[in-house]
Amino acid sequence: MQVKERTKRKSLKAVSDEQIKAEYAEFILENEHPCIMAKTIFAMDQFTLKTYDDFGSMETSARLLKDLKDYIEAYDFESNDFKTFLAVFPNSPEYSEICFEELLWKQLGNIHKLDNEPWDPAVSDNPNDENFSFSIGGKAFYVVGLHPNSSRKARQSPYTTLTFNLHWQFEKLRDMGTYQKVRDRIRDRDIALQGSINPMLEDFGNNSEAKQYSGRKVDKEWKCPFH
Repeated sequence: MQVKERTKRKSLKAVSDEQIKAEYAEFILENEHPCIMAKTIFAMDQFTLKTYDDFGSMETSARLLKDLKDYIEAYDFESNDFKTFLAVFPNSPEYSEICFEELLWKQLGNIHKLDNEPWDPAVSDNPNDENFSFSIGGKAFYVVGLHPNSSRKARQSPYTTLTFNLHWQFEKLRDMGTYQKVRDRIRDRDIALQGSINPMLEDFGNNSEAKQYSGRKVDKEWKCPFH
């Protein structure tokens, strides 16, 4: 896959993980970010943040896969606490939406090539299927791509970022009977922030969530780069 579209490259700079965490806490907590789950996770410091170079590369995929498997192993599935994993690429250039989408799927595809665990049987491995969710280390994840040039304000993060949310967490919300309430509050806040909800957002099981990962608005003819 060739990535052709890019905007200007950021100058390389040494940014500590603590500084990056502070920037993301400001992005989520001190602005009108619509995702109340993200606000809760950051307010309670229930997240893992790791930094990487070379977005999309096989070398980065190997590191990311190991870190995500460690994250899964340490996760307490008996708890009601929700956590998220952020993979941040602080020295990436500022990508166009199309370029970011291509690299996102290249990164996920490379992770899958290296992953020796079977696909989570709770979800489909077909990105055209309405029950698709990306599987890593045998667990389904809902992936959210963020970058400075996203057309959605809620995804205009300080740096190129992939967030990995265990699909189990959404099922837990359903079991608790709070999923629809949380979903509706997030959508109302998104409308207040940007005047509309993300047109790609649909509930799991209504359409493939693959269309949601990059944040770019795609049409009915869009084909997922991952197979």
